Amino acid sequence: MARRNDHSREELIEMTLNCVEAYLKDNPYHSLSLRKVAAMIGYVPSTLVNVFGSYNILLLHVVARTLDDLRRQAQEKLQSSTDPKTSLFLLAQVYLDFAKANPYRWQLVFEHSMKGNDMPDWHSDRIQNMTGILETLLHKLSPSRSDESVVEASRVLWAGVHGITLLSVDDKFFTDVPVNGQELINNLLTGYLSSWVAAQ
Repeated sequence: MARRNDHSREELIEMTLNCVEAYLKDNPYHSLSLRKVAAMIGYVPSTLVNVFGSYNILLLHVVARTLDDLRRQAQEKLQSSTDPKTSLFLLAQVYLDFAKANPYRWQLVFEHSMKGNDMPDWHSDRIQNMTGILETLLHKLSPSRSDESVVEASRVLWAGVHGITLLSVDDKFFTDVPVNGQELINNLLTGYLSSWVAAQ
């Protein structure tokens, strides 16, 4: 069993988060526990509580790094486009592809709960950064729209894309014929954006 002073605080944080991310490549987060994480890295659970504050915050750090990865991939993809409408389709594609490639990390992002505690600013900022990408593209697509209208449209699109992504990842379309999630998302975006732009 490792001692607390075998690693610096920063090293222990990185080691712990890397361990959890490796575990989530093949396993759902709800099969994990503070005790299991501690055992995998050779420390006692109390050490991780001292470093992270709680198991819940430890998982929130994993969520934050997942959002960072998603944002990086989105920004890289969007570099290939200067057209806001095209960029919206690319952003949705990144969202679906990321969820399919990282189903258990993606699951943790949307099932993690603060259990009544306030969201730390460092995490709220990450969420704002993600939704901000979508809102910026919508503003460019329809500059005359109000901020309120853009925020509403961004949440409608995100909810729709998220729902299709969820059904795609879990294979829950319940049809006798194959259903392509990307085609459904493209259909949603085409219809909604055409209507939204025309109604301004």
